[in-house]
Amino acid sequence: MSPARPLPRSLTARFAILFAGFAASLLLLVGVVLQRAVEMHFDELDEHELGAKQIMLRNLVGRIDSPLALAAMRERFDDLLAGHDNIAVLVRDEGGRLLYAMRAERFAPAQRDGTPLSEGVRHWTEGGVEHIGREAAFVIPLADAKPLRVLIGLDISHHSHFLTEVRNRLWIGISLAALLAGALGWLAARKGLAPLRRVTATARRLSAERLGERLSEEDAPAEMRELVEAFNGMLDRLETAFRRLNEFSADIAHELRTPVSNLMTETQVALSRARTAEAYRETLHSNLEEFDRLARMIADMLFLAKADNGLLPRPAERVGLEAEARALAEFYEALAEEKSVRISVEGAAAVTGDHLMLRRALSNLVSNALRHARPGTTVAIRIGPHGEGVRLSITNEGETIPSEQLPRLFERFHRAELARARQGEGAGLGLAITRSIVAAHGGTVRAESSSGVTTFTIDLPDIKAAPGEIDHSLPCAGKAPASGERGAAPDSPV
Repeated sequence: MSPARPLPRSLTARFAILFAGFAASLLLLVGVVLQRAVEMHFDELDEHELGAKQIMLRNLVGRIDSPLALAAMRERFDDLLAGHDNIAVLVRDEGGRLLYAMRAERFAPAQRDGTPLSEGVRHWTEGGVEHIGREAAFVIPLADAKPLRVLIGLDISHHSHFLTEVRNRLWIGISLAALLAGALGWLAARKGLAPLRRVTATARRLSAERLGERLSEEDAPAEMRELVEAFNGMLDRLETAFRRLNEFSADIAHELRTPVSNLMTETQVALSRARTAEAYRETLHSNLEEFDRLARMIADMLFLAKADNGLLPRPAERVGLEAEARALAEFYEALAEEKSVRISVEGAAAVTGDHLMLRRALSNLVSNALRHARPGTTVAIRIGPHGEGVRLSITNEGETIPSEQLPRLFERFHRAELARARQGEGAGLGLAITRSIVAAHGGTVRAESSSGVTTFTIDLPDIKAAPGEIDHSLPCAGKAPASGERGAAPDSPV
């Protein structure tokens, strides 16, 4: 059997326990230091009192200067020690004979039998009472000097009781303080972790229909602000992704509905009455155009789906951008002459990649530029080094794209001119495919438009870059035709 797993504790409980533990440890340390200081103070008081009693007895013995005074020694000791209930005294002569005793029962049996105490202050317990004692040698100042051994015992039970009471109250106080610290720590942790509970509550309320929930960053503590900002950022991204997904689904349905509707109409008309073989052949040719449109749209969507899932062969061949650009200029020459537009190519550079994919990306941009260029203008393709990579730009003069539309140009099915009737058969996937291809080669693409001049710029690593430095997260373009972004574009040469 596997060992039982410990029960999980909340962060609030952990903080409370740690806070209580730290508080108890600190209070315990303070209590131990305080108790030790009090004990040392009482030890000093007891030893001082014991020394004072010893001096008092020494002075008494020093005043015995005659046989008469010696005979009255007991009475003098009694008078001197009257009222000192915490003192016990044993006086012996040089031979160990007991001369005087007061409260002898407080001494240990060995001392009552005459065993001397060792030097210094000694501790013992007799009858449940703690004592300290000291033994000293006195001399009676007579003509025939008589040495004495005086053993003094001091009852220190009142100090012991006080220290015991202090110790007990200290432990009770530390325990209560630790419990109070734990409770305060729990409250502080619970209040401090309130933003986490708000994150949890917000996450529980989230759904595809309720992605507008946000956490307040104003009342969030500094330690939680990054989490709140990250959570709100995640919600922003989710909301944007869901919105785009809904738009994408609607656009797919709209784009597929048109050719399917045309196919159904053509077929219904063809079946409405008997027709000649030639008439059926014309219907089939018309349907073939719609099927071709569906096939190109499905191929584009499949390309982007593969791009999203990283199903891309590793691009590792040398691609001359000037040669690709000139091949495209030659391919689109007839369309350019028809629109009275020139195509110019300037500069040269090489990159590491897949020439079919790069040709498709350039073809999408060139076809869009030609479609929206004003007659009599030039579509300029410029190639050259930029920093540690290569930059390729395609510029045309025409209508200015609104600035609010620029960030969305590379989204799927997006057109900058939604209010305008569609021309041609573009599905709005061309620039999305271009962005995927450029990203597959480790580059970036962006659009700028102002004063009637629109420029699409591609930045790519140069040919010196190692293949491992290129992001291969997108599939090969194959020979699928290009799709126009701001309207239909003619088929590309790939």
